Amino acid sequence: MSDYVLRVIAREENVRGLFALTTGLATEGARRHGTRGVSTRALADMLTAGVLMGALLKVRQRVALKFEGNGPLRKGIVEADSFGHVHGYVAEPHLPADLTVAQALGAAGLLTVVKDLRLKELAEGVVHLATSQVDLDIAHYLNQSEQIPSVVSIGSAVTPDEAIEVTGGLLVQSLPPHDRAPIARFTDRLQELPPLVDVLRRDPTPEAIAAQLFAGVPYENLEARPVSFRCQCSRERSRKALVSIGRAELEALLEQEGQAVIDCHFCHEQYIFDRAELEQMIEEMVG
Repeated sequence: MSDYVLRVIAREENVRGLFALTTGLATEGARRHGTRGVSTRALADMLTAGVLMGALLKVRQRVALKFEGNGPLRKGIVEADSFGHVHGYVAEPHLPADLTVAQALGAAGLLTVVKDLRLKELAEGVVHLATSQVDLDIAHYLNQSEQIPSVVSIGSAVTPDEAIEVTGGLLVQSLPPHDRAPIARFTDRLQELPPLVDVLRRDPTPEAIAAQLFAGVPYENLEARPVSFRCQCSRERSRKALVSIGRAELEALLEQEGQAVIDCHFCHEQYIFDRAELEQMIEEMVG
């Protein structure tokens, strides 16, 4: 089944909910980066966090999440937009499967959230990692930095042969005027329910997650929007990046390597510019 995020509203509780299935995009991210072990789960969790945070944005807005810790994973960076496109990577793609994501990320570190809200300046918030669990740290950021009562849960499961079995997540927020009481109730309810991955194993749909969490609470589905692993890189952008380094650097690259290879960190797409293309760039600069 294709990945998508479901938006719902529970008017009596004055909360909105986002429920996402992200198995396909997490699988694509793991394939592109060749992740193994706990790195696969960490990347899946972070990409899902990106989807949920992106779904909070208005049209054409973007968000970047950077998890930095003192563990062997070192860091993970994810970018997402309001259209459901997400991409990202982890610094160490091959870590043992017997580690938890929290152990891989480390006990100390920072979560940085940068938003492009189509204003003159980017909006940036930074919080210390509270648990080194992706979902709980996103919730910590929303509650502390943005002062919006929120609960977040993300789950991912990997098969014995290290393929992603299922991945998904939820984010529930209080609407203005913000009240922490409903969020506290949903947080308690999450503790009583089966793990998110077990829900998705039985019924891999965002609707199943919503029905489980909102059982007994009236709510309505507002929208279902597809989400996917998609990068903003392109050959044209890579060419502009090469031109920006200047004529002297291009000439040195031409002499030493005879070509230029641009490898996108976020999706591992490679753009190769041969000798003729580099010579053309240099000629255009001279002209």
